Amino acid sequence: QVQLVESGGGLVQAGGSLGLSCAASGSIFSINAMGWYRQAPGKQRELVATITSGGSTSYGDSMKCRFTISRDNAKNMVYLQMNSLKPEDTAVYYCNAHVVITAYYGGEYWGKGTLVTISS
Repeated sequence: QVQLVESGGGLVQAGGSLGLSCAASGSIFSINAMGWYRQAPGKQRELVATITSGGSTSYGDSMKCRFTISRDNAKNMVYLQMNSLKPEDTAVYYCNAHVVITAYYGGEYWGKGTLVTISS
């Protein structure tokens, strides 16, 4: 019913920048919070950043001041701009969205992830 597709991952040198995009499609009436999470090898998935439909943002502690989340409500898209990247930022980055499908139904959806690799 709802699909989230990430794009923009890749290999970047430490200190560099990378931008991720996520497009939501399907039976969408509206989207509440959207966000990005990441999972490094051997580690648990962790919060990167979230943004409400009104534009309020929150970030994981290690991402503050380096990452910026934004969204385009008209296009059902969320973005993540990552600057000053570090090798420890290497992970699979997942898009997340809390989608309202009808007045009585909705849910939390995840993308399949995009790999970000930071070389030292």
